[in-house]
Amino acid sequence: MAKGPKRPQPAGLPSRDDILRFIEESPGAIGKREIAKHFALRGADKIALKALLKDMTDEGVVDMAPGRAFHKHGGLPRVTVLRVAAVEGDAVWAVPDRWEGSTPPPRLRVMEKGRRGALGIGDRILARTEERGSGHVAHPMKKLQAGGESVIGVLVADTGPGGKPMTWLRPADKRARFDFAVSDMGDAAIGDLVRAELSGRGPATKARVIDRIGDPFAPRSLSMIAIARHEIPHVFGDETLAEAEKAATLPLAADGREDLRDLPILAIDPRDARDHDDAVWAAPDEDPANKGGWRAIVAIADVSYYVRPDGALDREARRRGNSVYFPDRVVPMLPETLSAGMCSLKAGQDRAAMACHLVVDSHGRVTAWRFARALVRLRANIAYEDAQAAHDTAVPKADWDDEVLPALQHLWGCWTLLAKARDARAPLDLDLPERQVMLDEQGNIAEIRVRERLDAHRLIEDYMIAANVAAAKALEAKKSPVMYRIHEPPSREKLVSLKDYLDTFDQNFALGQVITPAVFNRLIDGFSGDDRLPEIMEAILRSQTQAYYGPANAGHFGLALGSYAHFTSPIRRYADLVVHRALVDAYKLEVPIKTKGVPERSGLGEADRKGLSRIGEAISALERRAMEAERETIDRYVAAYLATKVGEIVPARITGVQPFGFFATVDGLGGDGLVPVSMLGSERFFYNEAARTLDSEHGRISYGVGQRLDLRLMEANPISGALRYELPDAPSGGGVKRPPRRDGKGKHVVGRRGRPANIRHQGRRR
Repeated sequence: MAKGPKRPQPAGLPSRDDILRFIEESPGAIGKREIAKHFALRGADKIALKALLKDMTDEGVVDMAPGRAFHKHGGLPRVTVLRVAAVEGDAVWAVPDRWEGSTPPPRLRVMEKGRRGALGIGDRILARTEERGSGHVAHPMKKLQAGGESVIGVLVADTGPGGKPMTWLRPADKRARFDFAVSDMGDAAIGDLVRAELSGRGPATKARVIDRIGDPFAPRSLSMIAIARHEIPHVFGDETLAEAEKAATLPLAADGREDLRDLPILAIDPRDARDHDDAVWAAPDEDPANKGGWRAIVAIADVSYYVRPDGALDREARRRGNSVYFPDRVVPMLPETLSAGMCSLKAGQDRAAMACHLVVDSHGRVTAWRFARALVRLRANIAYEDAQAAHDTAVPKADWDDEVLPALQHLWGCWTLLAKARDARAPLDLDLPERQVMLDEQGNIAEIRVRERLDAHRLIEDYMIAANVAAAKALEAKKSPVMYRIHEPPSREKLVSLKDYLDTFDQNFALGQVITPAVFNRLIDGFSGDDRLPEIMEAILRSQTQAYYGPANAGHFGLALGSYAHFTSPIRRYADLVVHRALVDAYKLEVPIKTKGVPERSGLGEADRKGLSRIGEAISALERRAMEAERETIDRYVAAYLATKVGEIVPARITGVQPFGFFATVDGLGGDGLVPVSMLGSERFFYNEAARTLDSEHGRISYGVGQRLDLRLMEANPISGALRYELPDAPSGGGVKRPPRRDGKGKHVVGRRGRPANIRHQGRRR
C-alpha cells in the first residue's frame, strides 16, 4: 500500500529522533504510555503521539512487539519472548519466538540465574534483552508455557458447509484426524506446504498461515515436510559458509602427521555416497609374537582439524547434531565445502585423517591400538556391491589399479577373525529389513525395495566397531572425558511385556535369568524358518531401550560391549567430533598451524569438558529428531508410490493391534495403515492386550500381530504418509455404535465403530 505524506507534527510533541533515542536507551519494555509519561504529554498531545507512533511503525522506523511495546526497526524488543534453540556446554542460546525481520533472527546468550540446566531446547522464556559487544544477551524473567499450537500442512481446495468453496489445511502429521478451515492464506497458494497457527476450539478452530515453505510435490521435495515439521536447520548462514571456505584452504602438510599415502587404503560406501568419513586397510602381522594375526588401520576424516571449537562452524554443527538423510536430499551437518569436499576421503587426493592403528590376534581380539593424525591418499572408493562382487569372483573392476584387489582380500582376511570374535561376544542379532526409496533422474519414485544386506556391509561395521571401542578405551586410559554411546539393558517393565507376548506363542521366557543379548538371540534362533520370525524380532526390538550419548559409561547392551564411543563418522555426527577432540588433547596430537584468524587449538575446549553431559543430552535429542524425520519421509514416499494403487487388493501383514482397530503394512514396501474396527463387521470385538489381538465376540475371527492377509487400499496420503485399508469384503456401512466396556477378564470390548479419538482440536474429519 502506498504511504501518504507525513502528518505535520504538533509543536508539543518530541521529535522522532528523541522518541527513538528513548526507546533504544530504556532498559525495559516501552509502550505509548511510557513514552507519554517520559515526555510529560497530556490530553491532545497523547492523541497526537498515537498517530506519530503509527506513522513511525508504517515507515519502518520502529517495530511493535507483542504487548504493544516499541523497539527500533530490525532490532530486538527490550523485553520479549525467546525460544531456547541450542545448549552448548554451559552456554544456552535463544532466538526470538517470533521474528518478522528481513535478516536472520539474532542469537542471544541466555544468562541463567540460579540452578544451571533448568532450560532445555524448545523452552520459551520472557526475557530482558541487552546489547553487549557485537551481539545480544538475554536475562530471563520467567519461564513460559508452550506457545499456541502451530501445524505444518498442505493447503487444499474443497467444499465446506452447504457446498461453499473453501480452503483447508491438511496436516502433515499422520495422527491428525481433521483438516482445518483456513482463515488467512497469506501469500500462499493451493498445494503449498505451510506453517499455520490454530485458534479457537471445537468446530470453530481456524488455521492462519504464518509461513509459506514451498511446493512439497515438486521433484525431490517430499522431505521438505519433515524438515519443516521438525524444524531441521537446512540453510547455512553467511558466517558459517565463510568459515568453511577458509577452513578448506588450511595447509595440508606432513608436519605432525604420519604419512600413510603409500598404503592401499580403501573406502567402501553406498554407491551414491558423497561424504566419505572412513577408509580401511589391513595386512598380515609380521610380528612373530602375533602369529596368525593382522595389523589394521581405520582412517577417519580429520574433521577436528577443519572445525575448531567455538567458531561459527562448530556452533552450527552442534546446533544440527548430525546429518539427516532423506531419499531426495541430504541435510548435512557441515557445509558441502567440507562434508563433500576437503573432509571427504576421496581416491587419489591427499586428505587429513585420524588414524586408528589396530593389532588383531588370531582369535580376532583387538590386543593393541594407537591413534595418530595422518595424511592418506586412498586407492579407491568402492561401492558395497562392487566390493562384494570382487571378493566373490576374485575379479577386479576394470578401473582399479593392481593394488586394490589384494588390499580388498586382506581386508576380508582380517575381518574373518573380527567376525569370529563378534560371534563369540554374541551381540544382539536383529536382522530387520530396511526400506530403500530409489528415485529416477527427474526425482520421481522409480522403485521401493528392501536394502540388500551383504558381507561387505558387515565387514565395514566390524572394523568401525573395533575402532570405536579402541577410541573409548584409549580415552579411558588417559582418564580423559569420553562421550560414550550408551545402550542400557531392557527395563523390567519391557521384559514383562515381552514375556506376556511370548506366552501367546507358547514360548517360555524366564524373567529370573540374567538378561544378555545372547538370550534374545536364542529366542530368534528358535523361530528360524518360522513365518512369525519378523514379529518376534520386532517385539524384541520394542523391548530395547533407546541408545544415547553421555559422559557416564553404562556400556552398550546391544553390542555386548563394556566401553563404546562413536569415533568413525565426524562428518555427519557431532558426537564423533567431540571424541576426536578428546583424543587430540589426551594424546597431544595438535598439528602446528599459523593461519591468521584460525585458532591454534583443535582439541576439546574447557567449556566442552564441563558441559559434556548437556552436549550429550542435546545431540541425543537431535538424533531422535533426525530418525523420526527420516522414517516419516520414507512413509510419505511409500504413500506417494501407493497412491496409484488405491482401490486395489494388496498383500499385507498386521503390525499392531489397538482397541480401535489394527495396523498393517504392505509386504515388501512398508508403510503403516489402519483398518478401523468399524470395518470389521457387525460383531463386537474384544481387545486382548497381552496377546495383541482383536477377537470377535463368538470367537470365530481373530486379528493378531504378524497375521498375513489381503487388504483393499482405500487411501494413500503423501502429505502425512498415512495409509488406510479395509477388508476386501468389508460391509458397506450401518451397524450399531456400542460404547466401549471391559469384560470380566479385563479385556477391552469395542463395538464395531471403536472408541472416539482423543483430539484436542476439531475441524473437518478426513
